[in-house]
Amino acid sequence: MAVEPETRDGSRTRPSGPPGPADRPAPSDPTAPATPQQPAGLRRATLGVADIAFFVISAAAPLTVMAGVAPLAIGIGGLGAPVGYLLAGATLALFAVGFTTMTRHVCNGGGFYAYITRGLGRPAGFGAATVALLAYNGMQIGVYGLLATGTQDALEALWGVHVPWPPIAVAGVFVIWFLGYRSIDFGAKVLGVLLVAETGILVLLAGGVLLRGGAEGLAPDSFTPGNVLVPGTGAVLAFAFAAFTGFESTAIYRREARDPSRTIPRATYIAVAFLGLFYAFTVWIVIQAFGADGVIRAATSDPAGLFFTATTEYVGSWAADLMHVFIVTSILASQLAFHNAINRYGLALSQEGVLPAALGRIHPRHRSPYLAGAVQSAVALVIVIGFAAVGADPYQQLLLWMNTPGMLGLLALQAVTAVAVPCYFMRFAHREGALRTVVAPIAATVLMLGALWLVIAKIDLMTGAPFATNTALVLTVPAAFVLGLLLARRVRRTRPEVYAGFAAEPAEERDTPHEARDAASRPELVGEAPAGPGAGRPAP
Repeated sequence: MAVEPETRDGSRTRPSGPPGPADRPAPSDPTAPATPQQPAGLRRATLGVADIAFFVISAAAPLTVMAGVAPLAIGIGGLGAPVGYLLAGATLALFAVGFTTMTRHVCNGGGFYAYITRGLGRPAGFGAATVALLAYNGMQIGVYGLLATGTQDALEALWGVHVPWPPIAVAGVFVIWFLGYRSIDFGAKVLGVLLVAETGILVLLAGGVLLRGGAEGLAPDSFTPGNVLVPGTGAVLAFAFAAFTGFESTAIYRREARDPSRTIPRATYIAVAFLGLFYAFTVWIVIQAFGADGVIRAATSDPAGLFFTATTEYVGSWAADLMHVFIVTSILASQLAFHNAINRYGLALSQEGVLPAALGRIHPRHRSPYLAGAVQSAVALVIVIGFAAVGADPYQQLLLWMNTPGMLGLLALQAVTAVAVPCYFMRFAHREGALRTVVAPIAATVLMLGALWLVIAKIDLMTGAPFATNTALVLTVPAAFVLGLLLARRVRRTRPEVYAGFAAEPAEERDTPHEARDAASRPELVGEAPAGPGAGRPAP
């Protein structure tokens, strides 16, 4: 099997021969409903760089993170808190080097589990898949508790109305289901509007502080070693890494992206750079708003009101009222982004044969994985109603108990993916540089493991729960991985054809240049094919 020639920029030319699926003309109207001759599929070439970046940044919920979590980071870490967000962003940018390099070679829409399968073998891939389902569902469903409390706060602050939290959370489930049911480009437009709104209000705050010079004059004290190298910095880093959750979901939109080999890396770097710089700048701004002496007192005495107080002082009470509203829309945007990510994981796993095939159904008009979305929303509804039925607190229990395993799971998947990158590129011939395939991934692995350890060590600061509860929350992640390993053994024994095709390239991608090169020049998967002379070298 011949390998296609590469150009100087790494692109490949099409080999001569009969046209494959990639050469066939696209339907004249990509938005038209599917016909019996044209089965419904996800909308191809729909999402650009900005669209995918909106999904990723919205999942992080910048306004909610700043107003709800940054005051805690300031209260614990002091003036050096902005640097924690810069360090977290730099670490994740390093992780993105190997991650985005691999996106050019792996076309499977399974994201983390596909990459881990290709680098570390199918059993690890099954474990990663179960952790991913746990993590994304935990992040999405837990936030219904935050949506409820955020909406309660907004209604009480604006109109003095109190509404019980369960109806708010249940209404949120139906809103997110409907938005996910619609087409992906519709969801991207909604997220774009909501993201502009939530970041815009923080930009207004920044403009007011800069124009007035803050409380004591603008100062770079936050970036001096004396304020950064303090005992609370570890806790700040833990909060900071948690603030980036969801940025890696760019890869799961591969089949809906325009020119994914370029779109996905660009969207990933834009998301990481924007979040890191925006978080650090905004935290620095609120420190300037109160001054070095006043901000610690304010963050400790009234963390929930820190940003509202600053906005009222430097912009006006009307802007603080808008901030209440935009926090609610920020939470909705985050939930929609995670909901879409979960649906595409479910779609990928159903097409693998691991989950029921019905979850792979695509809506004939909207081209969304509508059944996977309905099932995810039904699960969310059951869990929300269950927490409400036992009188649980929406923030302390629904949010924190669901989100904590989700955040830990995503951090763990990032660390394992960093390990999988060099293992994958050692298996076949390629022209990627060692910096992107070995050096950066290994460095990212060390840093990501350090971040995971920091978050676990400081977990009590995030949850406020007793030791036994925190232990149970942390152990949920390795338990999910072990469950995946057991599932892999069962599938290998009972459905060997499903096991053999796990994390394979989708049928419509199999004649792409990277897949042809991959198949020509490496064994099947780690631990699945015997190594021999010439393994990892191009086939003649």
